[in-house]
Amino acid sequence: MRIDAHQHFWALARGDYGWLTPELAAIHRDFGPADLAPLLAAGRIDRTILVQAAPTEAETRYLLDLAAQHESIAGVVGWTDFDAPGAAHRVAMLAGDRLLVGLRPMIHDIPDPDWMLGASIIPALRAMTAEGLIFDALVRPPHLSRLLVLADRLPELTIVVDHAAKPLIRDRIQDPWASDLAALARRPNVVVKLSGLLTEAAAGDGMYHLYPYIRTVMEAFGPERILFGSDWPVLEMAGTYADWLDIVERTIAGLSAEAQAAIMGGNAARIYLAKRGRR
Repeated sequence: MRIDAHQHFWALARGDYGWLTPELAAIHRDFGPADLAPLLAAGRIDRTILVQAAPTEAETRYLLDLAAQHESIAGVVGWTDFDAPGAAHRVAMLAGDRLLVGLRPMIHDIPDPDWMLGASIIPALRAMTAEGLIFDALVRPPHLSRLLVLADRLPELTIVVDHAAKPLIRDRIQDPWASDLAALARRPNVVVKLSGLLTEAAAGDGMYHLYPYIRTVMEAFGPERILFGSDWPVLEMAGTYADWLDIVERTIAGLSAEAQAAIMGGNAARIYLAKRGRR
């Protein structure tokens, strides 16, 4: 089964997408399952992991409702307020829906880079492990050293690094992102999504500019801990679904058929869907 491990839907009228302004003209409209369906068909993608894009539980419920209605959605990575009193209870309540497979605080929008190391969020994180939920880490390069501490502190928590931590591709900068990512990859409870990189590149960048960053991810994590994701429709700001799928498939073409299948869906099924979600 081929799985896109990272995509979004949103409806602007909901009013909880503060980051989604008219300046982002290419994606400032509603996106739903009918928009994605032909792209999945063309790319031979069977299932997706639907990821939150607003810091509200209301949006998470909206996404879970969509997942209940559409077989193509294998699971939802939602949101809750990790700092709130009773956060552990909120995690358990949300986890009552088996289509919830993970939670994602929007770390890259939180001013304090040490937020993830605060004692106040530990109850929520422990509740996640108890419920079999995955922690999606929406981070940037400066967060990787902190994420390493978190991975060591909670080795039972599975951490998925979204978008390979958004390396500075347009600036042609690799370090310390590359060395920090390699250190993080040595933790067995951490995996990474090969997603979002086209959006971090400069306009007109192609395979030549992206490959050094993709190679760094491949060498650090290996095919058994990399998940393909599109980051659609955010992807539309930089290219098409077919563009990114082609880049990934050309990059992994030299791997064994088993390794390619793992990256393109097997790993996502093992990590997100072994006990929760829809197979």
